[in-house]
Order: sequence, then C-alpha cells, then structure tokens
Amino acid sequence: MQPDRPLPALTRAEQDFLDHYLRILELLGRINPASAEYTYAGVTAAQALATEAAKLRDALTLMYDRAEKEIHREPLVRALRILGAEDRLRRLALPGPGPEPDRGSA
Repeated sequence: MQPDRPLPALTRAEQDFLDHYLRILELLGRINPASAEYTYAGVTAAQALATEAAKLRDALTLMYDRAEKEIHREPLVRALRILGAEDRLRRLALPGPGPEPDRGSA
C-alpha cells in the first residue's frame, strides 16, 4: 500500500526500526486475547514476534553504531501515522468497559 502523503526523509536504519516496530504491533494485535480466535494463529504470531524483536534490536543497534544516538521523534511519529500505526495500536486495546469485577462482601 502506497501512503497518500510522502514519508519524511529517514535513514535506512530508521526505516528498518519503524518497519520492525510496526510488524511487532501487528503481531501483538494477532495475539491479543481480546480479539484472537485461534491458538495456532497466536502460536505463529508469537514465534514471529521473537524474530521481529531481534530485528528491531538489530536496527536500533545499527543506528547506535552509526552514531545515530538520538531518536528523532517528530519525523518518526509522522511516518508512523502515515504508515497506519494508530490502526495497529487500536488492535492492542481491550474492548469498551466491561462489568466491574466482584470484590466480595466487605
């Protein structure tokens, strides 16, 4: 899917950082007990999550090794919004408020 707005200029390491971060959000959404339907989908998502976490670590390590010591929030947040991070984050949320838990008699 091609974004409607152009992405801000990012280093290749920043692009990898965002790609793996978004993939992790997507995988966590598939594992979310509030929306998951099948255990097998959760198992495969959890397996992929470990791989993506390592790739995210590697992207951040590369940024650090290249002297990219700071996270430049504004362009990264702009890119995350363009790439649909907010939709992925919604999949992590619990549904609306449920009944209050029974706390027993006082």
